[in-house]
Amino acid sequence: MLNQKRPKHLALHLIKLPLPGFVSILHRFSGLILFLALPLLLLMLQYSLHSSDTYTQLQEVFANPLAKLMMLGVLWSFLHHFCAGLRYLAIDLQFVNNLAQARSSSKMVMVASLLLTVLIGIKLW
Repeated sequence: MLNQKRPKHLALHLIKLPLPGFVSILHRFSGLILFLALPLLLLMLQYSLHSSDTYTQLQEVFANPLAKLMMLGVLWSFLHHFCAGLRYLAIDLQFVNNLAQARSSSKMVMVASLLLTVLIGIKLW
């Protein structure tokens, strides 16, 4: 057993991650996006409340499709983080007891966050 050749480097791109693990990584990633976007969101709130001129300038910024796309990404981050947080709360409260329920709740998080993002994005675009 000691003579077996062990790999020097773990090939992360070859590992097939199960859906609950993928949801967990996306939960962390969405939290990072929300944390990094927070100063920008607070600045936008300040501009929108300062005067009618700054509010008009902010509206002009959001007329740009790239700005809308960035805000759509922040919206997805919020919705995914919220839905995954509810999933983790259900796991902590032991409403999710087995692997089948964990997988189905992961699917529900992915579908719900993407569907809500599309629905709200269509409404706001």
